[in-house]
Amino acid sequence: MLKYLLITLLSVLFSCSKPNPATHDLADIESILMTQEAAWNTADLEGFMNGYLHSDSLLFIGKNGVTKGWDSTLENYIKSYPNQKAMGKLKFTILKKELLAANVAMVIGKWHLTREDGNLEGHFSLLWQKVNGQWVIVADHSS
Repeated sequence: MLKYLLITLLSVLFSCSKPNPATHDLADIESILMTQEAAWNTADLEGFMNGYLHSDSLLFIGKNGVTKGWDSTLENYIKSYPNQKAMGKLKFTILKKELLAANVAMVIGKWHLTREDGNLEGHFSLLWQKVNGQWVIVADHSS
């Protein structure tokens, strides 16, 4: 009986100590989102865009429809948020994050801009892909 209990206890301990790749990947994604938040809050739109796939295949879906490509998405951000006052302070709240496959993840959350001229807020769903070992947003639907 003692031998059985010891084996069970050791099995539980060893199973708890195994690294979980999904947890690591989701933590990496959350870290990228926090880096984006920090870049936004210093009016660094190009730094903010580092979280996105730098490609013409990037999709951004917002209130004005679909924008294709990293450069076009950056241009839209610059037009909508031309200076730090317009940008305000960004805060992300993650509502759900899930690894869908070894190299694909989804994050759903809320964004909130605190601004002198009136706050803005909405929700987002992000499709992430691991490209060359780096997680990047390949599709962003923000409203």
